[in-house]
Amino acid sequence: MAERLQPVLAGVVTALVGFASSFTVVLAGLRAVGADEAQAASGLLAVSVASGLCALWLGLRHRMPIAVAWSTPGAALLVATGPVPGGWPAAVGAFLVCGVLIVAAGLFPALGRAVAAIPGPVAAAMLAGVLLPLCTAPVRALVEVPRLAVPVIVTWLVLHRFARRWAVPAALVVAVAAIAVTTSGGSVGGLRPVVELTPPTFTVPAVVGLALPLFLVTMAAQNVPGTAVLRGYGYRPPLGSALRVTGLGSALGAPVGGHAVNLAAITAALAAGPDAHPDPDRRWIASVTAGVGLALLGLGAGVATALVLLSPPVLIEAVAGLALLGALATAVSSAVAEPEGREAAVVTFVVTASGVSLFGVGGAFWGLLAGWLMLLLFRARRTPGTGAVAGAAGDGTVAAGGALPHDRAGTAPHEGVAPVPPDGAAVPRDATVQDDVAAVPGAGVAAVPQDDVAAVPRDGAAAVSPDAEGGDARWRDDGRAAQVTRR
Repeated sequence: MAERLQPVLAGVVTALVGFASSFTVVLAGLRAVGADEAQAASGLLAVSVASGLCALWLGLRHRMPIAVAWSTPGAALLVATGPVPGGWPAAVGAFLVCGVLIVAAGLFPALGRAVAAIPGPVAAAMLAGVLLPLCTAPVRALVEVPRLAVPVIVTWLVLHRFARRWAVPAALVVAVAAIAVTTSGGSVGGLRPVVELTPPTFTVPAVVGLALPLFLVTMAAQNVPGTAVLRGYGYRPPLGSALRVTGLGSALGAPVGGHAVNLAAITAALAAGPDAHPDPDRRWIASVTAGVGLALLGLGAGVATALVLLSPPVLIEAVAGLALLGALATAVSSAVAEPEGREAAVVTFVVTASGVSLFGVGGAFWGLLAGWLMLLLFRARRTPGTGAVAGAAGDGTVAAGGALPHDRAGTAPHEGVAPVPPDGAAVPRDATVQDDVAAVPGAGVAAVPQDDVAAVPRDGAAAVSPDAEGGDARWRDDGRAAQVTRR
């Protein structure tokens, strides 16, 4: 009996954590792009029911724990973008375009591959820039409403240490209690679900500045990680089917105010992991239960919206910011992980986080464009046909076929960083590798981890193998790989 109930209970927990952890982000995002109280409640209802129905269909159809949720990073993007030309109807039109693009990605794999081809540091930096404004809300709340914010943040800190999955829901409960104690009068509205239809309108600024970034953020920050979570637990998720179903759900929910639904990334492990059931073939019950629970919770969207409206806006934004701190940390670390893309990632982050709007198009689009142009600028500095790359230290270059004196090559210290001579260095086709000599990548240093293995990308970075000492390093003509043989 306990084993039969285990996936059901896991699904209930998944629904509760998913809803309570980020519904405030959804409401803040919808209000930011022009929705009134009723329209925001309708949008929350739309994404809840759409997510639930998609999870129900995919779980029953494929017998896999395919959890579905609304796009939390997408909602944060709405906050960062703010009002769009054309108002709320134009935002609804952008939601509809985003849903159609997700369906197209499921129908045409080339579109999905094009999204995946966006450089990882640039995509992560755009997401970090989108999340930053909300993640600063707890700090602003401490200054503006300290009596309300301190209990919320302390609760989050304590539970984040001892029961992480419940940290944000508990902080939300404390916030609601604080609102109830400090607010006189007012009403939390009725229990009847709120449905507000809005005819969509389509404007170029809304499509370029909202629909495209929303599609990219939803794909890169939700669908791709959600697929990775399922694969990590041994499943082979049907990505095409999932994109078609969630894209259709997004498109149908758009006129009611829903912004986007997608594969769950944050709560996916709750339904797909061993805690859901020891038998992987039974875990789909958890995702189906979570879908039903999320749809039912969405029926109370009107009450949730009214409670939010009774509080100081910065307090609810603070709860949303606490929910997104983990996502921000992951995005920042991913953005700066690769030295050769670090400058482009920083430019993307700064432009996106600035919140600038040009020609009615928000900062997320301009940040992505600025990072892409930055990457093109540095890649254009390579010497064609040689695999040479300009180094950060005095434009040093690396190329197969040139001489590299031992006294200029640099010795990799314990932490695995080899300095680059200011006038550049080159690696011969049959060079003797000693003392962990490494070639010069684009950032001006060669990263050689402690196990002395470094990948050889197209930019000519060298590989050093544990048995390389006293051996030969042979570079292929394309400069991408090295074969080290022991003498």
